[in-house]
Amino acid sequence: MAIRRIRTIGDDVLRKISKPVEKIDNKILTLIDDMVDTMYEANGVGLAAPQVGILKRIIVVDVGEGLYKLINPEIVFEEGEQVDEEGCLSIPNRSGTVKRPKKVKVKALNERGEEVILDAEDLFARAICHEIDHLNGVLYIDRIESDEVI
Repeated sequence: MAIRRIRTIGDDVLRKISKPVEKIDNKILTLIDDMVDTMYEANGVGLAAPQVGILKRIIVVDVGEGLYKLINPEIVFEEGEQVDEEGCLSIPNRSGTVKRPKKVKVKALNERGEEVILDAEDLFARAICHEIDHLNGVLYIDRIESDEVI
C-alpha cells in the first residue's frame, strides 16, 4: 500500500468527470487500497479517486461505522434534508454549510464486482454524497448555503 498525494483546489483533475470502472483488476484493487491508506493517513472520512489524480468512479468512506469501498456508485434514492458544516481534504483548512439529503440509497459494486445496495443516513449519507460529487467534478464549495467559507 502507498500514501498518494491528495490533489487540492486549483488542480484541474478535481473538476473533471470520472469514467466508470469497466474491469476490476489488480491495478484497481491497488488504487482502492492506496485510497484507504491515504484517507486514514489524512484523518478523512471519505476519499474519491479524482482526489488522488485518477479519473475513475471509485470512493472509499469510513465515518466510524466501518469501511466501505464503492466502485461505480450511484444514488438511486434520497429522502429528507440535513444542513451541516462540511470540509474536504482537497480544500484544506476551510469549511462551509451545505445542504444534503438525510437518507440515501446507493447502488455500487464491491471489490469482487458484486452489486451492493447501501442505505445511509446522517453523516454517512453526507459523506457518500460528498464523495460522489467528486466523481462528477463538483466540490462542496459549489453547494455552500451562504457566501461565507470558514
